[in-house]
Amino acid sequence: METRPTPSFGVLLVNLGTPKAPTAAAVREYLAEFLWDKRVVDVPRPLWWLILHGVILRFRPGRVAKGYASVWTDEGSPLMAISRQQQAALQQLLGPDVPVSLAMTYGEPTMEQAGLELRRAGVEKMLVLPLFPQNSSSTTAAVHDRLAKGLSRCPHLPEMRWVSHYHDHPLYIKALANSVREYWAEHGQGDRLMMSFHGIPQRYEDRGDPYPGQCRATAAALAAELELSEEQWICSFQSRFGREEWVKPYTDHTLEAWGKQGLQRVDVISPAFAADCLETLEELEEENRDNFKNAGGGDYHYIPCLNTRSDHIELLAELVRQHTQGW
Repeated sequence: METRPTPSFGVLLVNLGTPKAPTAAAVREYLAEFLWDKRVVDVPRPLWWLILHGVILRFRPGRVAKGYASVWTDEGSPLMAISRQQQAALQQLLGPDVPVSLAMTYGEPTMEQAGLELRRAGVEKMLVLPLFPQNSSSTTAAVHDRLAKGLSRCPHLPEMRWVSHYHDHPLYIKALANSVREYWAEHGQGDRLMMSFHGIPQRYEDRGDPYPGQCRATAAALAAELELSEEQWICSFQSRFGREEWVKPYTDHTLEAWGKQGLQRVDVISPAFAADCLETLEELEEENRDNFKNAGGGDYHYIPCLNTRSDHIELLAELVRQHTQGW
């Protein structure tokens, strides 16, 4: 029997994670892991344990589960379904000699499961590709920590390289611009384009987290590619949690202000997410639509994430090629 040659390297795609089901129990299990990570919430552990288990995990899972239920699909959560489709599309583009595995920072498939899949394929060199265009301690660095934990019990460590960010990669900006232009060609163009990124506490940026600066750079590059004037676009931040100050301007406050001004139409895109998920489909497309329109705004259009667009998959393939030269 002919044996397949050993692959020169494999690719580990990583996204954030998702509950297993749109239920309070599943959401509680997911949030318990996600929110306990010091990279996500850096409050001293004894105090945070009391807040997390005494308040948040008692009351928040039911409300969050309703949000998941509103966007859940026959294939499961949108983030998981789209991530699996991205994995398959990238695998097809790279060919059978480059195994592509998928892991989540929180939940399943775990780093251990994905790593074992690559190991069984004969992989001894691994490119880690977090699906986070902008680098943050709460996302990309969390992937590093979780992978290191998974590898701590591995008797045979692979040689590894990382894609730390691709916030200004020409193919990334081009894919974003293509998605906007195609949407405008079908639905018309709004008065303003809001580029909404997931937020982080302001003190994270103050101590050196590069994420907000990279978000602003992405937004500026996309605006330049689309030839927008300064009055036609804005970079904002969503998904605040807790009472402390987060990076501004806030997406919801900005939309409410635009609504009160009687803005006739706004288009919203979320370049920080490689796949549509709760934060885009429920928070941006539904909740913030209501904020804008209830404040007096006109039409509200959400432009989907890059998801499985061919130019997005080609970007991922190019990142693989660039970061594995010499392998």
